[in-house]
Amino acid sequence: METTSRAVTQGSGPSDASAEEQGVPPGGTSARRSLDGYLQASFPWYGLDEAYTGPRWLLQVGTAADGTVEHGSTGHGAEPTLRMGRVEHETATQRFAVVVTVASRPVRRSADGTGTLEATSVSSAAWLAGAGLLACTWPAQMDRALRQDWLDQQTALAWELADHLEEPAWTTLSLPVDGVPTDFRYRESEYGWVLAGSPDDEHGVHLGAYGRGMSAYGMGFSVITDISTYEH
Repeated sequence: METTSRAVTQGSGPSDASAEEQGVPPGGTSARRSLDGYLQASFPWYGLDEAYTGPRWLLQVGTAADGTVEHGSTGHGAEPTLRMGRVEHETATQRFAVVVTVASRPVRRSADGTGTLEATSVSSAAWLAGAGLLACTWPAQMDRALRQDWLDQQTALAWELADHLEEPAWTTLSLPVDGVPTDFRYRESEYGWVLAGSPDDEHGVHLGAYGRGMSAYGMGFSVITDISTYEH
């Protein structure tokens, strides 16, 4: 699996420390990214197709140590917002879906030349999607001293699940990508759903997605022709 997703890839929003001071988990929706980061990517971004007519919004991009954009996310529906340790929209009523686009990368040397980075894969997209869902499931009612332990534990579990996509915890769900049926690995949990797959096209990306309150069944994905439509 792509190790930079956890270790080297950098988020592009505020620091995790400042976010946590606001009661927001690392990687949560306070770590918003301007449009500039998306425009710097060498690969196309994906989102829900034209059948979806609701709100669209940006989250953040992830970059390698040398600043190369490696992945990013686009949101759909009611943006889950955490503020001052409280969930503004109750988890049970949240309705959103986030699409994660991950650049396809081969095994390569790290930017500082001190190590080797694994190739990206469907597992990379699955882990980023799983971690993203957890960031929207911050247990605000939990004692502050225990929150990071909970997040670390759940993130490690998401990593393990993403590394074993062929196991029974996952099922296969076929969804259209630019109109072409594509197989995704899919799983549900008490927090929502996660899926991941690789479109069979010339763009060379892996796709992940996660959501809650919006069913993944019947969704379709497509290349975003104008990423600025997600900025608000």
